[in-house]
Amino acid sequence: MNININNIAEPGNRPFTSEETRTFLALVDMIIPASDEFTIPGASDTAIFNSIIANSAKNHQQILKALSALETLAQERESAGFADLLVDQRERIVKIFRATHPAEAKMFENLTSQCYYQDDRIMISLNMEPRPPHPEGFSVEQGDWSLLEPVRKREKFYRKPK
Repeated sequence: MNININNIAEPGNRPFTSEETRTFLALVDMIIPASDEFTIPGASDTAIFNSIIANSAKNHQQILKALSALETLAQERESAGFADLLVDQRERIVKIFRATHPAEAKMFENLTSQCYYQDDRIMISLNMEPRPPHPEGFSVEQGDWSLLEPVRKREKFYRKPK
């Protein structure tokens, strides 16, 4: 992946430094890569990544700390910045990051997937009308309810309401 941040937000409006943006961009590209088979963009697509950046405001400090931790791991293990690593090196670093920072990894995954599936191109590729789910809703095909039998038969493990 060629990491180019020139199309990401306006230089004066960037909430992250260039290096933080490159790291973030490389990470979201790993979370949801582009698919040539289905001709859909990955999360590093400019429009999708700009949406991720815009939606990261409420967790900005958490994201900064997590990106710093990811960079530190890359520097300690591979002696290079995360965005400059080869794919297999990034995969090793992300595996360690997920084990040592599970909440932060989950935060990145959630933010990335939420913004990704808001993109019209992705919704169209899933044969879904690109619109909010409410008020019209979406039809969901009925499945095999018998698959829930093991869950119904299982012993209750929750607290009973008072």
